[in-house]
Amino acid sequence: MTVELGHFALVLALALSIIQAVLPVLGARRNDDRMMAVAVPASFTVFALIALSFAALTSAHVLSDFSVQNVFENSHSQKPLLYKFTGVWGNHEGSMLLWVLILSFFTALVAFFGNNLPPTLKANVLGVQAWIGSAFLLFIIGTSNPFARLNPAPIEGQDLNPILQDIGLAIHPPMLYLGYVGFSVCFSFAVAALIDGRIDAAWARWVRPWTLTAWIFLTGGIAMGSYWAYYELGWGGWWFWDPVENASFMPWLAGTALLHSALVMEKRSALKIWTVLLAILTFSLSLLGTFLVRSGVLTSVHTFATDPGRGLFILAILVLFIGGSLALFAWRAQTLAPGGLFQPISREGALVFNNLFLTTAAATVLIGTLYPLLLESLTGEKISVGAPFFNLTFGPLMIPLLAAVPFGPLLAWKRGDILAVAQRLMTAFFVALLVVAVVLYKTSASGVLAAFGIGLAVWLMLGALTDLSLKAGIGKASLRGMAQRITGLPRSVFGTAFAHFGLGITLLGIVATTTFATESVLVMKPGDGIRAGGYTLRFDRVDAVKGSNFTEDQGKFTILNDEGQPVTDLVSAKRFFPVRKMQTTEAGIKTFMFSQLYVSLGDAAKDGGIVVRIWWKPLVTLIWLGGVVMMIGGGMSLLDRRLRIGAPAKSKLGKAKPRPARAIS
Repeated sequence: MTVELGHFALVLALALSIIQAVLPVLGARRNDDRMMAVAVPASFTVFALIALSFAALTSAHVLSDFSVQNVFENSHSQKPLLYKFTGVWGNHEGSMLLWVLILSFFTALVAFFGNNLPPTLKANVLGVQAWIGSAFLLFIIGTSNPFARLNPAPIEGQDLNPILQDIGLAIHPPMLYLGYVGFSVCFSFAVAALIDGRIDAAWARWVRPWTLTAWIFLTGGIAMGSYWAYYELGWGGWWFWDPVENASFMPWLAGTALLHSALVMEKRSALKIWTVLLAILTFSLSLLGTFLVRSGVLTSVHTFATDPGRGLFILAILVLFIGGSLALFAWRAQTLAPGGLFQPISREGALVFNNLFLTTAAATVLIGTLYPLLLESLTGEKISVGAPFFNLTFGPLMIPLLAAVPFGPLLAWKRGDILAVAQRLMTAFFVALLVVAVVLYKTSASGVLAAFGIGLAVWLMLGALTDLSLKAGIGKASLRGMAQRITGLPRSVFGTAFAHFGLGITLLGIVATTTFATESVLVMKPGDGIRAGGYTLRFDRVDAVKGSNFTEDQGKFTILNDEGQPVTDLVSAKRFFPVRKMQTTEAGIKTFMFSQLYVSLGDAAKDGGIVVRIWWKPLVTLIWLGGVVMMIGGGMSLLDRRLRIGAPAKSKLGKAKPRPARAIS
């Protein structure tokens, strides 16, 4: 009965979502307050109905109700309870239900926090959100029903894909979807502004918090996905330029550009048309990622759907929303005023420079991702575009962008002084140059690229600290004065510094582990040892262990220091899942400061030994630590009082007064 209730709630959500998609938009056109007022309660009710439906599917998974086809195909009675919960979205139908649940959640948040929005803008935004929700609800009900029954009900299920039976499934997809779907709000604001034919600085102030929220979650989702693949697949890599990885990376690049463009629009009423276009393109890339993952055109650990009908349906959604929004933009953009003017050497100019390189990089990744698919569909020829292409095209685009990042926050609005900023950054430059010299001295000519990469990372980090120190008056004010200035700085200043500092940390980790990592592949017998990263790894034995729904052979290792004393133990395993008849590699990883010793077991050798792959990865954890720091920076900016939608500004008398919105167009 619970399953039928969940299905019925989904159908009701679709019906109500269609009403929400039509009435408020019509009300905005007719200036009818009663029709526009439908949007808010409809948003809350649709979210409640989809949440009820999701809870019903979760209940079926937790209770192992194998009469539900989705549960039968993706669960097992002996599966650990955590994976019964996470297995709800470890499949096509459940993941799409999570997608629309998060979409309805964001729509409800807009309805709740949007009381200060102009009524017509709010109605149009919630209406566009409902258009998206209606399309995906129709897709789920029509092609991907998660509540389909089996009669007779099987006694046991087929278990979840073993690779997905990991804590990463509890974190990575929800965070990624919060990023993907969060950009739908920016898209809806852009389409609503185009419908109204009106966009101003207040619009940018409303959009920025949603852009920041989506960017934070997408950053975390990508970082978590990278680390999950790193430790779960046993391949020792952190990024493969897999098309599905690229599908999440492209909206991150475009979203980062949107974040900076919205800042220019809010502060200087400039780049209005460009900001609207970026809002459309960012969510369009999110939709493209959904198509690539859910349509079946790609085959990877990320993909679930193989039904061509589903792919055509999602393709139709893609054409409708991307094509429709771009057509609307082409029609209405000429009616929008271009905004304020500024000099090339200014903070606006630096942010435009940032946008050009980010969008070009996103286009490069898009071409490399889609070209093999287009070529195969047109000619039948199969090719692969991998790391060499992306490293040669994406890498050079990032170098000038990263070199320019420290200049941006130090430049003045409208007209800046590049020489004065360069003087302020002299200390950071000379320290970075010293680091380059030290790395070159230690590595000789073979480490030229690594030396400049590490120097660039140091330049980014010191540049972020320089911005903070100058704003705090370090060296120019007393300790009390510096403390007052630091505590008085807006949180967005700290957010910018943390985000740029985190980017430098990630770059340092990427360069160090790519250049200085070592790899050994050998057959080891009990008692054998090998040097790796200043330690000795000794192979002790293999133990057979039985888990709840798997068996595994655990390779036991001891890590010894230079004196031959044990430092710690390490366990790496080959795990077998009898229901799925699949084997997974459980890498053994030990962290030493920011570096890691990574051990992966291979097949057994004929002489009684076992193939072992061993990596020493210096500073590898900085790759993901930098992502966390960037998220913290985004969170600080989000907590800035000036980014709270409609937050009143304090007058000199200490009383709050509303901040007027200026119509620019």
